[in-house]
Amino acid sequence: MKLGIVGLPNVGKSTLFNSLTKAGAESANYPFCTIDPNVGVVAVPDERIKLLGKLYNTKKVTPAVIEFVDIAGLVKGASKGEGLGNQFLANIREVDAIVHVVRCFEDGNVVHVDGSVDPARDIETINYELIFSDMEILDRRIAKVAKQAKMDKTVAKEYEQLEAIKAHLEAGNMAKTFPMSEDEDKIAWFNSYNLLTAKPTIYAANVSEDDLADDGANNPHVQAVRKMAQEENSEVFVICAQIEQEIAELDDEEKAMFLEDLGLKESGLDKLIAASYRILNLMSFLTAGEDECRAWTIKIGTKAPQAAGKIHTDFERGFIKAEVVNYKDLLEQGSLAAAREKGLVGMEGKEYVVQDGDVILFRFNV
Repeated sequence: MKLGIVGLPNVGKSTLFNSLTKAGAESANYPFCTIDPNVGVVAVPDERIKLLGKLYNTKKVTPAVIEFVDIAGLVKGASKGEGLGNQFLANIREVDAIVHVVRCFEDGNVVHVDGSVDPARDIETINYELIFSDMEILDRRIAKVAKQAKMDKTVAKEYEQLEAIKAHLEAGNMAKTFPMSEDEDKIAWFNSYNLLTAKPTIYAANVSEDDLADDGANNPHVQAVRKMAQEENSEVFVICAQIEQEIAELDDEEKAMFLEDLGLKESGLDKLIAASYRILNLMSFLTAGEDECRAWTIKIGTKAPQAAGKIHTDFERGFIKAEVVNYKDLLEQGSLAAAREKGLVGMEGKEYVVQDGDVILFRFNV
């Protein structure tokens, strides 16, 4: 999973990236200090594989990972090459979802590019740049198929869809709100355009420490972000990038005490990971043994052979069956053999839909 972190300059984007990845991307109080996208790989915290690792006395515990890309701050006019516009837009096309950091705190020492804190305006600024960039993609495709459309019915159908999406964007809408038909060709074409405004978005409302305990309930800026997110089916989580930076320096025990002192149940990273799994419809299944205990990220609804393919293509190609046990049952029984005796291990075939927290042993023959 690859998430692109975007935001206007000085909204706390690089501070957040630094704290999430401890990668130390240069964080300075002026625009464009992140010219090259910084990439950080973050382990997804998962207590289940740690517990399984203890049960099996395993040599290696491997969590699922998320790749974060810190994409250079952009300004109005990025789609026309202002600031670092085109570079920004090329980097963001490669991600699965966009984490849009929005400034919801007042601080006279940190300049705002537009002179005041107004998250609704900031979100619109970035969204319009993404819309303009998508329109360029559509224009290029329209120019390519226009002549053929006069002679080929299938191409004419795509041309008609391109024009409809373009009109939708011209009205100031995101591609993700375009009313899709159930026509398989149209769905495939839409996905092939890889439009930025079709990507799922998670808004990170960056607040001061005082607004953390009530999750921004009394912050009007946060309420404005929540309203906009609701209209476009996006996720929102409240974060204080400065606090996250402090948390990043602590070990697990200190972190738990620090969060408790602040009246918080989870860190911003935990909130972001939960939001990204929800918005991308992801979950994890587990494999466990003496050599390794590991979490594997898959789409909700994935069937057993395709889940096996995440481990190795041979597992999918030669899939025979899957031995499946819920991780809680396995931990309670103390071994796979004991779980089998209690009838808690299922022998599943090709149609089995993998569930979150399944511990699976795949049988295959190539």
